[in-house]
Amino acid sequence: MSLSSEQILQQWHAARLAPLWNSPNAHKPPPGPVPSHLWRWNDMRPLIELAFQETSPQAVQRRVLQMLSPTAKSLSDEHTCGNVLAAYQCLLPGETARPHRHTMNALRFMLEGSGVITLVDGKECPMEFGDLVLTPGMTWHEHRHDGSEPVVWLDVLDVPLHMYMGSVVFQPGPIAEPPVTMPDAAFAYANVAPQVTLGRTDHSPVFRYPYANVVGALRHAPKSADGVRRVRYINPLNGQGALALLEASMMQIDADTASLPMRSNANLVVAVVEGEGESQVGDQCIRWSARDVFTVPQHNWASHRAFGQDARLFVVSDADAMQRLNLLREELGAAASVEKDNTK
Repeated sequence: MSLSSEQILQQWHAARLAPLWNSPNAHKPPPGPVPSHLWRWNDMRPLIELAFQETSPQAVQRRVLQMLSPTAKSLSDEHTCGNVLAAYQCLLPGETARPHRHTMNALRFMLEGSGVITLVDGKECPMEFGDLVLTPGMTWHEHRHDGSEPVVWLDVLDVPLHMYMGSVVFQPGPIAEPPVTMPDAAFAYANVAPQVTLGRTDHSPVFRYPYANVVGALRHAPKSADGVRRVRYINPLNGQGALALLEASMMQIDADTASLPMRSNANLVVAVVEGEGESQVGDQCIRWSARDVFTVPQHNWASHRAFGQDARLFVVSDADAMQRLNLLREELGAAASVEKDNTK
């Protein structure tokens, strides 16, 4: 007696087998691009203020508000855009965030305030507006606020990738013995580096990238094919990206100019540093100003326009992870598409 299709499926499923031809993923076109999302600073800052009254770093390790993608199915689906997780972290004067380390790579980009110091493997890294501070995987890091006003910075981590790979490791302090590090001054001169590097060499020996240096580099950067000036944060030991798996760069859109559209399979988180303008991401037109954060999910055509003055945008993506897997694809378009949906 022959079995029915349903009986056959039941036997396969009982044996933990599944026919590929019934898969919702195989041999089917991929879904369309995920829409962009905007976290407007004027709306976010009052919500960040509520975090100051709600808890303290002493109680919860870090006072952090994660920025979750609208496609996240639950609070455990921790991603902002693809393999990238972004968050706001904030401290009040006199507060500290005790040391810990983890396998996830992280960076800190200063948005508001001054007087805070991040210690990375014991090295002090002051954080002023627009500064970038790296905390590569398994480096000890802690925060100390010696200033007189609240501070807020953008955290960006590769948490989603590590969760998928099963490589998440977390270790709390205290630090038994501070690791050996190199002074940033050893790498302060362009095209010259010390022959001997002390400490770990599997990540950048430089942890702090001052905003003023980046602005200076942008002044001399030629325009890319899409019309935007870009500089890349690099590891001075090898010229590769400053942080493994996460690509960090700064782009400048000259005043009253627009870029050609570009499309990539990398996922981008973009923080507006200075200026005002708009970005066409897929069918959405996003108006932005300083300290706004928005996403450019993979496969979306994206173009940018600056209003009135030069605009600078800090960009973090999973392009480095894609590149290491030989999967990164980028494409340049022609004229920017017509705006369809204005995001207020």
